[in-house]
Amino acid sequence: MTGSPARLVIVSAPSGAGKTSLARALAESTADVGVSVSHTTRPARDGERDGMDYFFVSRAVFERMIRAGEFLEHAHVFDHLYGTARTPVEAALAAGQSILLDIDWQGARKVRAVMPEALSVFILPPSLDDLEQRLVDRGQDTSEVIRRRMLDAASEIGHYPEFDYVLVNQDFRTALEELRGVLQAGRAPRSGEGFDPAVFLRPKKNGTLEG
Repeated sequence: MTGSPARLVIVSAPSGAGKTSLARALAESTADVGVSVSHTTRPARDGERDGMDYFFVSRAVFERMIRAGEFLEHAHVFDHLYGTARTPVEAALAAGQSILLDIDWQGARKVRAVMPEALSVFILPPSLDDLEQRLVDRGQDTSEVIRRRMLDAASEIGHYPEFDYVLVNQDFRTALEELRGVLQAGRAPRSGEGFDPAVFLRPKKNGTLEG
């Protein structure tokens, strides 16, 4: 990244599509790049570390931060609050460090409103069947939570036209290099160009959705 301008890159996706893994892999393999650590009111999962994965705070603390205007964006997702603190992001950019924001489409919309220079990328899974299998394989959620995530994924995917770039995470290394292209050059192959959600989200006979 030497000689490249510091960029703010928003990375959004349905839960399980790989945005967190891609953002972390890019930051770990690229100099002067960091991933913003969000605040959340949800409990930490096994293996998660405060200040590394999230800043885990109480609802009272989170709401105080909202009132104080400390968030670039915040949203209510799956019964919990999530938000991106403004000061660390602005300080990192001012120091020449590019920052990746691992946030949902609601947060992305809010950040673009206050920082229109930000680049935004939407990560798609190859299909909804693949997305569901990834959620099952990672073993973090109950079957009921996975069902809710799959239902929400259909709605979330519908927001992909709001983003500058659409990348399909079918092959992790390929998607990582495409994301690197956004960061380093402000552009990337639009591997999701021509994506048709009407085809991607075909109704199943049982009323759920399939890829």
